[in-house]
Amino acid sequence: MSRRTILYGTAIAAGSVVLAACSGGGGGTPGSGGANRDSGTDAPAGVKGSAKEPPPVPSGFKESPLLKAQAASGAIPTLAERLPERPLVVPHTWVQEGKYGGKVRMLCETTSGDRAASIGEFFCGHKIIRFVNDGLDIIPGLAESWEMNADASEWTFHFREGLKWSDGKPWTTKDIMFWWEDIVLDEAHTEVPPDETRSGRNTLAKFEAVDEVTLKMRFDAPAPLTAQRIAMWVNGPMQNGPWWMVPAHYAEQFHPRYNKSAPKNWAAAGGVFETKVDFTRNPDCPTMTGWRCKSHDARSVVFERNPFYYVVTKEGSQLPFVDELVFTAVLDAEVGKLQMQQGNVDYVQGQFLKVGLSDISVFRRAEERSGLALLLWDGGSGTSSMWFLNYDHKDPELRKLFREPKFRQALSFAFNREEAQKSIYFEQGELTSGTLSPKAKEYLVNDQGKQAYQEWRDAWVKYDPETAKRLLNEVGVVDKDGDGIRELPSGKKLKLSIDRSANADPEHIQKDNLLMRDWKAVGVDATVNPIPPEGFNELWDNGQLMVHSNWEVGDGPNHLLYPQWLVPIEQSRWAPLEGRMYSLRGTPAENQELDVDPFKRTPPRMEAEKGGPIEQLWNKYDQTKLEPDEMKRTQLVWDMIKIHVEHGPFFSGTVANTPRVILKKKDLRNVPTKQNLQLGGFANPWIHPTPAVYDVETYYWDNPDQHP
Repeated sequence: MSRRTILYGTAIAAGSVVLAACSGGGGGTPGSGGANRDSGTDAPAGVKGSAKEPPPVPSGFKESPLLKAQAASGAIPTLAERLPERPLVVPHTWVQEGKYGGKVRMLCETTSGDRAASIGEFFCGHKIIRFVNDGLDIIPGLAESWEMNADASEWTFHFREGLKWSDGKPWTTKDIMFWWEDIVLDEAHTEVPPDETRSGRNTLAKFEAVDEVTLKMRFDAPAPLTAQRIAMWVNGPMQNGPWWMVPAHYAEQFHPRYNKSAPKNWAAAGGVFETKVDFTRNPDCPTMTGWRCKSHDARSVVFERNPFYYVVTKEGSQLPFVDELVFTAVLDAEVGKLQMQQGNVDYVQGQFLKVGLSDISVFRRAEERSGLALLLWDGGSGTSSMWFLNYDHKDPELRKLFREPKFRQALSFAFNREEAQKSIYFEQGELTSGTLSPKAKEYLVNDQGKQAYQEWRDAWVKYDPETAKRLLNEVGVVDKDGDGIRELPSGKKLKLSIDRSANADPEHIQKDNLLMRDWKAVGVDATVNPIPPEGFNELWDNGQLMVHSNWEVGDGPNHLLYPQWLVPIEQSRWAPLEGRMYSLRGTPAENQELDVDPFKRTPPRMEAEKGGPIEQLWNKYDQTKLEPDEMKRTQLVWDMIKIHVEHGPFFSGTVANTPRVILKKKDLRNVPTKQNLQLGGFANPWIHPTPAVYDVETYYWDNPDQHP
């Protein structure tokens, strides 16, 4: 999230009033039975959530007049020929029957590179199975049903008969096998096996295409999280999780195994293959999503309706309702906000365009001119802007200090979170020491889960400078020369470097300024160190940076889907070298260079301390990967949380579950309000793809002729 600099006093008061007015989601009172006309949602207020099973397939189907005309001319097959035998029916209770036509104009930061991944967050069509109810439930997607054997070591997915790519060619399990055998298992390519393809013993599953609509995954040990992990992310080669499928009939022409004239170094030829099979950039590439790419350049991407999309409403209308989606790149966030205020934008998903809580009053004042209604969905973050020390820092004295729980606790107690909540977050959210998302299942299942969350949330949340000073004294970090700044036990001056990406959002900049002030008040000197984004990761991974400050923890819907914050299993978080060691388990590198300095290994990696907290976390996590009983897995997660409480904090937060800003034209319908969503929304995590999980294809214009 990103906010502009916020002034105190009247600005904060005005923002708080506006947030209070918006917090209900934009209209209606639960149980009132009224329609949320101001927000553009026709469902009665209080209609919440999605069916856990899709509604029955309707007896008849309808289509866009444009497609009907094309079918009549013979340009495309009839609707009956384009749809699978049993289409997926959207299960959301707030969705009303819509109207066909019009286009939706949106902004994006760029149309290529990492930051363009936000465009993919609008498409769920490549999902085998899908999250609903803010991650609490899973429904079918391309697969109509699935099952596992008794110990969860074999999974079978049954796909819909008659699925077709956007070019009309049949979709089959060959498209998954091409991805698996010709891309993932081809060592020349950088695509790696995702977690959901590994067993609890960290070995790869064996894939078998039983027939064109049946896929089996066989593991050498229980793999109970397979379905949940397949349900997360959006899929495709646009940096939003694993690909999972590629249109083999199209992609084979760029692969040397099938086309002898293709470059032999196909996987390293300037990203040509990735570009060719990226349906968000290449108009020629077929897709299974609701819209297909019509045009792409550095300035914009235009998507047009996919005639073969396999999803319908309960009334039988083939989706999507809107003819086109238009994404226009804006390099300057403030320029983009000006376009929104002028009414040149139809829909805004706040986190992708640096639209935050500090912008609310501006958009409220411009509402009449812009025509944009403002919604607030829950973000679901467990931290908002956070920080964490490098547990594996290269300097031995700093590494020893950073591994001392009392030192990290002192830094947490020294931070005035209430002031940060007021000045950065307009008094929204709840103060937190830092946890995974408060929406995670482990916290909602029973009272023990609620207690586990509260204990972790409140462990070091209090603003208590005197306790901070005492803890610093206890670990030997004292002011020896009387200048007000503490020294390390060795006598050297302690000076923390708050390392953040040079393009950090204002939210993080404001928080870091407060951190520096509060830490200095207890004698800990700190300065900000902006680092070019392209070089940041390598420095952090190698233990050369001290304090990472410009991230948040938003992950859920449960702790084990994306457990990297709970347990170090890769190199980008709080224990980078030990996380890297875990990630290399089962590979030849695991037992190589053990007599070499960990920081001189290739890549740098480090064993966990025997009996230490990381080894304890690894052991518990390894048990979860083999445990088929969900409640027993939950208990293991609670055990890991206890390790965090006993030895933490390993990462520190500010406030949890702050709102996410959504802007939409008032006559754009079927956009849910917070009231309509099962948990009020879950907008922050990429593994819970938002807004794709709410089926953007159902959005429609009340007056499509006015949005050509």
